[in-house]
Amino acid sequence: MPLNLSRPILYLITRGATTEGTRPDAPEFALILHQVSAAVAAGINLIQIREKQLTGRVLFELVEQARDLTRGTNTRLLVNDRADVSVSAGADGVHLTAQSLDAAIIRKTFGTEVLIGASTHSLAEARAAQEQGADFIVFGPVFETQSKKLFGPPAGLEQLSAVVRALRDFPVLALGGISPANAVDCFAAGVLGIAGISLFSDPQTLMQTATVIVESAKAQRGRRP
Repeated sequence: MPLNLSRPILYLITRGATTEGTRPDAPEFALILHQVSAAVAAGINLIQIREKQLTGRVLFELVEQARDLTRGTNTRLLVNDRADVSVSAGADGVHLTAQSLDAAIIRKTFGTEVLIGASTHSLAEARAAQEQGADFIVFGPVFETQSKKLFGPPAGLEQLSAVVRALRDFPVLALGGISPANAVDCFAAGVLGIAGISLFSDPQTLMQTATVIVESAKAQRGRRP
């Protein structure tokens, strides 16, 4: 599915705060739905339900309820790794990790209408995702961030820019340690959008955060010759 979204693309990723014991009546379940609702109101383009510890049944219910909130809007809903849950619950697509099935297998199994994103941490991974048929990639971590320390030192803006150049017009989103202040540097590197966990985690400030990042993208476009 072509990534026909308004630019810049803003990609909210949920925090993964749920557990195997989380049920639909749990506060953390309701908090995710509140975050999704705020994201839709703020004009966030993409949302990833990244709740890896949930049972399949509860994940399905969460995605189904989140889909009710995004249906008829410009926000697209993806599920981390579980293409089966995404399709059965009526979401728009799946986000693949390094441990997931290849994008080519997902495409062959679920068809051309499924939106496929992929997490990448090197140029080789980025090229592979593109060649396998992903619709976009998230590259990072760009800056230092606690949640991505297991992937080693941050890639930095220079490597981010190299990935953007190598993949040409393929959609690249930056992730990792990004703030409203440094988002403009990522746009200067050529990305089409920003992904974030902590960046978009507070429903109360989501609208303001989205506005600042969109303005940063516009300002950077204005500097280009």
